[in-house]
Amino acid sequence: MAHSKSRATDGKITYPPGVKEISDKISKEEMVRRLKMVVKTFMDMDQDSEEEKELYLNLALHLASDFFLKHPDKDVRLLVACCLADIFRIYAPEAPYTSPDKLKDIFMFITRQLKGLEDTKSAQFNRYFYLLENIAWVKSYNICFELEDSNEIFTQLYRTLFQVINNGHNQKVHMHMVDLMSSIICEGDTVSQELLDTVLVNLVPAHKNLNKQAYDLAKALLKRTAQAIEPYITNFFNQVLMLGKTSVSDLSEHVFDLILELYNIDSHLLLSVLPQLEFKLKSNDNDERLQVVKLLAKMFGAKDSELAAQNKPLWQCYLGRFNDIHVPIRLECVKFASHCLMNHPDLAKDLTEYLKVRSHDPEEAIRHDVIVSIVTAAKKDLSLVNDQLLNFVRERTLDKRWRVRKEAMMGLAQIYKKYSLQGEAGKEATKQISWIKDKLLHIYYQNSIDDRLLVERIFAQYMVPHNLETAERMKCLYYLYATLDLNAVKALNEMWKCQNMLRHHVKDLLDLVKQPKSEACSKAVFSKVMVITRNLPDPGKAQDFVKKLAQVLEEDEKIRKQLETLVSPACSCKQAEGCVREITKKLGSPKQPSNPFLEMVKFLLERIAPVHIDTESISALIKQVNKSIDGTADDEDEGVPTEQAIRAGLELLKVLSFTHPVSFHSAETFESLLGCLKMDDEKVAEAALQIFKNTGSKMEESFPHIKSVLLPVLQHKAKKGPPRQAKYAIHCIHAMFSNRDTQFAQIFEPLHKSLDPANPDQLITPLTTLGHLAMLAPEQFAAPLKSLVANFIVKDLLMNDRLPGKKTTKLWVPDDEVSPETLAKIQGIKLMVRWLLGVKNNLSKSGNSTLRMLTAILNSDGDLTEQGKIGKPEMSRLRLAAGCAVLRLAQEPCYHEIITLEQYQLCALVINDECYQVRQAFAQKLHKGLCRLRLPLEYLAIFALCAKDPMKERRAHARQCLVKNINIRREYLKQHASVSDKLLSLLPEYVVPYTIHLLVHDPDYVKVQDIEQLKDIKESLWFVLEILMAKNENNSHAFIRKMVENIKQTKDGQAPNDPKINEKLYTVCDVAMNIIISKSTTYSLESPKDPVLPARYFTQPDKNFSNTKNYLPPEMKSFFTPGKPKAANVLGAVNKPLSTAGKQLQTKSSRMETISNASSNSNPSSPGRSKGRMDSTEIDHSENEAITIMKSSPMPGKKNDKRDDSDVLRDGDKPRGRKRGAASSQDEDSGQDPKPKRGRKKAANTSAGDGEDQWAEETRIDDISMETEDEQNSPPKKGRRGRPPKTATPKEETPGKGRRGRKKAVPPPEEEANEEEEEEDRDSENMEVKPKGGRQAKTPRRSQQSSRVETTETADESVESTPQKRRGRPPKAAQQPAKKNV
Repeated sequence: MAHSKSRATDGKITYPPGVKEISDKISKEEMVRRLKMVVKTFMDMDQDSEEEKELYLNLALHLASDFFLKHPDKDVRLLVACCLADIFRIYAPEAPYTSPDKLKDIFMFITRQLKGLEDTKSAQFNRYFYLLENIAWVKSYNICFELEDSNEIFTQLYRTLFQVINNGHNQKVHMHMVDLMSSIICEGDTVSQELLDTVLVNLVPAHKNLNKQAYDLAKALLKRTAQAIEPYITNFFNQVLMLGKTSVSDLSEHVFDLILELYNIDSHLLLSVLPQLEFKLKSNDNDERLQVVKLLAKMFGAKDSELAAQNKPLWQCYLGRFNDIHVPIRLECVKFASHCLMNHPDLAKDLTEYLKVRSHDPEEAIRHDVIVSIVTAAKKDLSLVNDQLLNFVRERTLDKRWRVRKEAMMGLAQIYKKYSLQGEAGKEATKQISWIKDKLLHIYYQNSIDDRLLVERIFAQYMVPHNLETAERMKCLYYLYATLDLNAVKALNEMWKCQNMLRHHVKDLLDLVKQPKSEACSKAVFSKVMVITRNLPDPGKAQDFVKKLAQVLEEDEKIRKQLETLVSPACSCKQAEGCVREITKKLGSPKQPSNPFLEMVKFLLERIAPVHIDTESISALIKQVNKSIDGTADDEDEGVPTEQAIRAGLELLKVLSFTHPVSFHSAETFESLLGCLKMDDEKVAEAALQIFKNTGSKMEESFPHIKSVLLPVLQHKAKKGPPRQAKYAIHCIHAMFSNRDTQFAQIFEPLHKSLDPANPDQLITPLTTLGHLAMLAPEQFAAPLKSLVANFIVKDLLMNDRLPGKKTTKLWVPDDEVSPETLAKIQGIKLMVRWLLGVKNNLSKSGNSTLRMLTAILNSDGDLTEQGKIGKPEMSRLRLAAGCAVLRLAQEPCYHEIITLEQYQLCALVINDECYQVRQAFAQKLHKGLCRLRLPLEYLAIFALCAKDPMKERRAHARQCLVKNINIRREYLKQHASVSDKLLSLLPEYVVPYTIHLLVHDPDYVKVQDIEQLKDIKESLWFVLEILMAKNENNSHAFIRKMVENIKQTKDGQAPNDPKINEKLYTVCDVAMNIIISKSTTYSLESPKDPVLPARYFTQPDKNFSNTKNYLPPEMKSFFTPGKPKAANVLGAVNKPLSTAGKQLQTKSSRMETISNASSNSNPSSPGRSKGRMDSTEIDHSENEAITIMKSSPMPGKKNDKRDDSDVLRDGDKPRGRKRGAASSQDEDSGQDPKPKRGRKKAANTSAGDGEDQWAEETRIDDISMETEDEQNSPPKKGRRGRPPKTATPKEETPGKGRRGRKKAVPPPEEEANEEEEEEDRDSENMEVKPKGGRQAKTPRRSQQSSRVETTETADESVESTPQKRRGRPPKAAQQPAKKNV
């Protein structure tokens, strides 16, 4: 080389053969030509050509001169660059250029030439590629490592390559670039931050999206150089993340984006960086934590990520952010969950606990996104979510926020449709989510109209899609109905009933619109508009829209006709869809895309359009039932036993026969139903009879051949069928045949003559049939019926105990253990009542005689003959039958007037009966009559006697009944301002005088000044007053106070001259006054109106008498604790319960009673009304209370703005809806700590049976199976309430533990006209109630109000010395442990 250098110093340049001198004196074209020859020469040379290397050394030096490096022509520069690249190759490892500056100039020059790679279509591209390939292969740039400016050279090279790479380059270009750049990183001593930035900037999302090829190049480079570059990456993140030196790089603000990209490229690049993220997750800066959470969500959630397994501490630290104080962070964590569940099912277990907490988050958006995450994963693959996660969605269907509830409901609906209806994941998946259909329908019990509308929409779109073919749709409905639980069935029945009722309202509106205009018509239209409004969301706005719709109907005949078609009974499903389409098209406007009026109309049309049921559908459904009967259906494949499918199918048809009777009018349908009548299954035949009754009104004229076959069947069932079928057969004949009198006579005569008291088991069906004949045709059989009642029923049946009863210690036994004689007596009692209800007058004084008989049964504890022949269970049944009979008669005005106060008080004491099941069934009957506004208001006071019932669920149920009845009356008065003349019978506050009077005559209230007895009186009064005073509407506290003051100025109307009774009256008034004063701050204001006291109960006030004396003993003062009664409507938890709107009330032509038949707030049979959940919001107690909470009661009875608390748990039915969350979750939900109620804990009522109402306005107690434990109903050792003990007992027995609970009733839908009869059939003969567990009910004592029983002096002394405790209430000593509730 020394020689070559000496040659070089000579300055003589040797050119390859054929190449003349290259200088500035030649043209550009010539220079290019000559350079090409030089390029070729160098290209052909290799490193071993020592002579040539020496020969061309000066040429190499010449080509590196500024003349060439700065030449203006790009072709010249390119050729020179190619020569220089070959020179570096040939002279490697030592370059002929020794000056550092020259080397820098050369490499910067070559870098600039590489920009030519950008244009892949250029003629010179191959030469540019050659240049890249050459320097990459030789690693020419490695020469620069020793230069001071090496970083500048490398940075410029990297920038150039990242700039020129594009999608026109092939894999070779990409590969050579990676080779070139990786050699610099791998073989160099260091990587500067500037160079690192040049690489990393291509990973930043903004750059990545602009130049995907540059991103790929950077990715490939980092993968190639991962080990070498990792320390520099770690240092960069350490500077930025840990030391906060953001100035070290322009990329500091993109640090989290870079971490994600680097992790995706090669996780090894971040081995030392990830622990720093754990530190950052605990940063005090909210935004910083949020950024790290977003980053880690992507890293953990990526499809192939193993980060959670590789770095468990970081995973656990990340999970902790689910509980972060900052809302956006929790939100981000929840959103991440769905990706994690879908991509990493193995992490579901870790996520579940954290999602559980977040599903109760105080923030609505977070609860909403929990649902979205779970549902998204479930819709992808059901196996990705466990049952716990699905249960979180289930819970959120009862969230207090509509947006969350809607998301949860829609999510469950979509999951159900995908996996159950379409069966996308097989039978196991279908089984796993079988609960969804029930849960969705249970939501129909909620009071929010939004919830109800959404359930209707879900049913029509996801559960039984209306767009299926008719046969497929009915098959779907058939098997759905067969597999629903009892509560879901009731909800579905109620849904159809509500839709049908709304259809009738719209039909009424159409009829009114067509009438000539008048003031009366306008009022009627307005009234109907208000009714329809209550069935739509946001009634405030809806009212204006419904008014507008009424106006449109008046003006637009086409729309009116379309709507008339839609609501007509004969409208088919296809017609309905067409009508809805036409109406919305007509009312819509393209210029106004968001039209609130149109949206409201759509809601209305959605509710009234018959999209599922028409004549064709009923025919298809009947065929499906027939297939099951014939054994040709795929019942087993659908997971439904054939017998269950047939029974459910008939029940379904029965329900539809109420709502769509016209759709049944076809010979095929009636013939199939005839076949069902002949089946052995009693339930099936029963349902078929009811369907005939509901749909057969035109059978005589339209289907005479069916009539001729049906009539003998009905006559046979009326005479010899089971009692319930006999009843329905009579009602079928009454509804279907014009010559019913003849048919009735043919049935009545033989049955009447064949009655034989010696064969009681042969009496039950005849007495049932005769009872219904007596009610439906009292005048036709007036004479024989009177004789039958007087001679047979009373003398032969009730006044005789032919067979001795089975001796048992139980107070109640199942139906099949009740003697036929007792069942016959119960039917005899019902026959008397039905006969009186049919006659509806007391001209013959039969009502008085019957009432005396009934009270005699009550007085004698059910043993009318007092011979001791019948057993205690039979006595309990007869007491219940007598008590319910009095309630039935009290609902008819002509009989209510003749019920004496003593008879009323004796009837009231049945609610304190010693037998749990008697108390339970009687309370339910009482509640039902009150809900329908048929029983007079004084009967509401009877619930006050439940205050000290030993069973918590009985007290809770009584309180719910009071809440619902009070709300029903208040709502009715709001909607019917014109009934102000009936305030005495409707205004709930007027129950106070009746309650006071009832407590004055309570047999347990013996010693006027006895503290313990007065405390009981106070509890009973507060039981009623707490609910009345929860809201001070129209200054009602002052009104109640004035009423009590007025009572104190009167005398007891029952015994006006008895000083002891009057002293009791004034004492009870003082108790009431002290409660009002201690619990109200507004009692002293002026009363809004002067109260009117019931004349039967109190004398007229004596103007000369001013009673200002305080009758309470001084010790009582300490028992009146100040404090306002808390409205039962404030819940701080997220799980805000919703109550349900039901049916509207209609007036009945009686003295005051109104039938609850149409109000959206008072339908006793609406599932929504029956839910009656008593939660913390409904029971806000003071320290003096002893009320309990229904823990598993289904429907919240609470009201907040649009929600009301008028929903009361019906005793005979199963509770529905969600359970109350634990206090901790409530607190978590609400974000606040609900304060405990003062002075008492909330007791949990475990009643599983107190809860619902049946769909068809009747409560079936007959299907309630009441199997009781022996201890539950063991007879007490004390005499009954108000009566001296018959035998002396040495000591009271401690209550034994018994299991309280009963099987749920399965009440079928029934018409209102017959529901009283229905319930009568079920009261005792078919009634089994399982008492609820805990402790034994101490036997309530029965009062003897009749002169027939005289108490001895000894008994009086014992009563005076030891006051009797309330019947059914354990002695104080035994009750002390339970006082934890107080």
